[in-house]
Amino acid sequence: MAQHLPDIRQVDVAGKTVLIRADLNVPMKGGVITDTTRIERFAPTVRDIVSGGGRAVVMTHLGRPDAEPNPLYSTRPIAAALGNALGCDVKFVSDCVGDAAERGTANLQPGSVVVLENLRFHRGEGENSRNFGVRLSVNGDIYVNDAFSCAHRAHASTHAIASLMPSFAGPSLLSEVNALETVLENPNRPVAALVGGAKVSTKIEVLKHLVTKVDHLIIGGGMANTFLAALGRPVGTSLCEIDAVGSALEILGEAEVSGCEIILPKDVVVAEALQPDAPNWTVSADGIPATMMALDAGEVSCSKIEETLKSCRTLLWNGPLGAFETPPFHMATQSIARTAADLTQAGSLVTVAGGGDTVAALNAAGVADRFTYVSTAGGAFLEWLEGKDLPGIDVLKQKTLEEA
Repeated sequence: MAQHLPDIRQVDVAGKTVLIRADLNVPMKGGVITDTTRIERFAPTVRDIVSGGGRAVVMTHLGRPDAEPNPLYSTRPIAAALGNALGCDVKFVSDCVGDAAERGTANLQPGSVVVLENLRFHRGEGENSRNFGVRLSVNGDIYVNDAFSCAHRAHASTHAIASLMPSFAGPSLLSEVNALETVLENPNRPVAALVGGAKVSTKIEVLKHLVTKVDHLIIGGGMANTFLAALGRPVGTSLCEIDAVGSALEILGEAEVSGCEIILPKDVVVAEALQPDAPNWTVSADGIPATMMALDAGEVSCSKIEETLKSCRTLLWNGPLGAFETPPFHMATQSIARTAADLTQAGSLVTVAGGGDTVAALNAAGVADRFTYVSTAGGAFLEWLEGKDLPGIDVLKQKTLEEA
């Protein structure tokens, strides 16, 4: 799909005001940004625009301000942080539409950078209001969506606006789409997907889609317990969704039809409670004691996963293998993460990972920068894995078809 999306890098932006939808929804505490990763990743998009003689007007949301102005969610600190990342002055405008926005974006000099106030201060944003999209569109000559993580939402700044002005995909969005296509649409085979996390119920559609796409599906974390229960194995006091047992059996059946190998834990690390440094034992996945809970994959399970990865050319990773935030139940996740990173660095494995817990786990293992691609998107990443259409991307693709 990426090759069918209009690329802003192919456009002469000299003398143009480029209105860019970014996702700079950064963590804040006491009005101070605590992690500027998203801003630093986005900065090159702005740098390319201004170096090409364009003017950059940036719009983003921040938090959930319930469609009304709230100083706690002002994007003013984002403007300052973006200025630091770019090494230039960035102007903050106190609204994203109306007189303040129009005055703030009019008569900009080439090379100017502006950050508009929070899009979600207005109800029209979440309602995908065409009228609100029109009011946003007057802030620029060209629209660019560089926020893949928002592309699953049909909001005015990601969807309505794209039908109102010349519209293009930004480099960050294109990189994300290319990475996901690499693992799901045109991968080097064999392909493995590692899907972990607490609950099967949140990833049923992901698993159903993946069994038709990959050669090996590795299931870990709490969701593995539901699959073990579906196979009639005792799970003790482990997290287990009895209501999802039927879905687990359905996924196992679909995998068999598709020729996808499902890899479940062969052994697990158990404890009586999820507590730091709790006394723990490794037992067969067939014999979890009644008073114990499975909290991590064991060494035999890790060996099987490592053997599988060494035989594969592509890996998609979403979710941890255990309760990685509570030592010592981080061991399996970190061990497999290091193996995958080593194989990536050796050139034998393409690795694409995404999801909040996954990124945190890879950072904790110190290997995030050794994967081929790590996505910071949450909902959009999961909806792509489910095989769903993303409105923010589909509208750009439609623009390309209309202009062809």
